[in-house]
Amino acid sequence: MKKIIFILLCSWFTICAAGAQCAAKNEAIQAGELLTYDLKFNWKFIWKDAGVARMDMQAVTYQGKPCFRTNLVAATNGMVDFFFKMRDTLTCITTNRLEPLYFRKGAEEGDRYTVDEVWFSYKDDKCIANQRRMRRGRDTVRARDESEGCMFDMLSILMQARSFDVDDYTVGQKIIFPMATGTKIEDQTLIYRGKKVFKAEGGVKYRCLVFSLVEYKKGKEKEVITFYITDDKNHLPVRLDLYLNFGSAKAFLKEIKGNRHPLTSIVEKK
Repeated sequence: MKKIIFILLCSWFTICAAGAQCAAKNEAIQAGELLTYDLKFNWKFIWKDAGVARMDMQAVTYQGKPCFRTNLVAATNGMVDFFFKMRDTLTCITTNRLEPLYFRKGAEEGDRYTVDEVWFSYKDDKCIANQRRMRRGRDTVRARDESEGCMFDMLSILMQARSFDVDDYTVGQKIIFPMATGTKIEDQTLIYRGKKVFKAEGGVKYRCLVFSLVEYKKGKEKEVITFYITDDKNHLPVRLDLYLNFGSAKAFLKEIKGNRHPLTSIVEKK
């Protein structure tokens, strides 16, 4: 289930900028936006409801400056809890120019409870990430990373990515971005697959951009997720297909409130 949360986040594609000028012009987000997703698992060839995820954007003051606060809450339902319980709460704070300042993830996954935190700062044209991971029954892990390029967390990367122009993308193009995990910085890889029309369960058809998240093990590329993003100024994921070790899962956008731009990617309504 935690892969679903990760992909809900990184499925707002991105190209990372060179140098530590990590600000971006906000073209897609406004305070008051609320997104709701249905999570489903494939269980013995039958798709079952697995839980829900909700994301909201707020205007806040942080360190005396106006900022954005993004919250993501996800939970499995009673049926899935029997096999694997998940209660995740993620929060990030960015400047109005979408520079990451703070990130926290509190995750109850199975019998584990973990809190990851990252504090970002900028000095001498460098991005600095101070990280901390606390796990129940284990020692606290701390890390500090510096980079002349930008670094992100799971939420701030989507904040910036939603404002990027993808008109110059080519099919097969790889997009790599560095992400703070709570203990280290890891490069993540997305591949652009092209465009496709997706029909949602309610009968609405969306024109989408299709991307894949891939992993590399022993030199081999393995597709982990396929996801569909609205081809409009909102850049919202409407469908995620996950290929897991024990089966498959999907996430579907159920409800949108407070979106900044019209959903011009809708090509047909039922």
